[in-house]
Amino acid sequence: MRKLSAGSDGWQALINDRNAGCFTTRSNPGPVTIDIASGGYAMSFDHIFVARVLFTLMTAGWAILTVVADFNKTHATNPAWTPHARFHVVWQISSYVGFGLLAFALIWWPGPLAVERLYLVALMGAIVYAAFFAALIAMPVYGGAAYDNNGYQPFNAPIPIIANKWDANITAFSVQLVILVAGLLAATGAFAG
Repeated sequence: MRKLSAGSDGWQALINDRNAGCFTTRSNPGPVTIDIASGGYAMSFDHIFVARVLFTLMTAGWAILTVVADFNKTHATNPAWTPHARFHVVWQISSYVGFGLLAFALIWWPGPLAVERLYLVALMGAIVYAAFFAALIAMPVYGGAAYDNNGYQPFNAPIPIIANKWDANITAFSVQLVILVAGLLAATGAFAG
């Protein structure tokens, strides 16, 4: 087997060919190993693809699931909410969908600066999740609540470590935050050999 390093001519063509149009351009792609005799590729861990999948899941959490969770009687059409509060939630969700479409394009659009675009998507997700947890922490200041009586109620904890009941929003956003961190680790190549 022959190794082509980052400085070798043709490494980009090999990566482009391997990903069939899903270009993985990086500042330092590391060695690409190919088996010249059989024409095949050695098994490798494509951390950029893993990061893309994780960031897609993370983005779907704030850009798609909020539509499902909030465009109903618990939020957007909640009769207990004032019309102006409902306006704000529809505006927020619509903004999330728009930014989510941008994030999906940054994740999957072929072209240069793939890793840098993934970092931008991670920053977008971090802003959404930081704002959620800031609003959660500041609830005593503005009289907020994690849920309404006619909204999503806390559910029995599958593992009652912290509490016997878990809030649906806090649980979902905590899981999404873990996916964000895993995506960042994958994008940086922390798990690559």
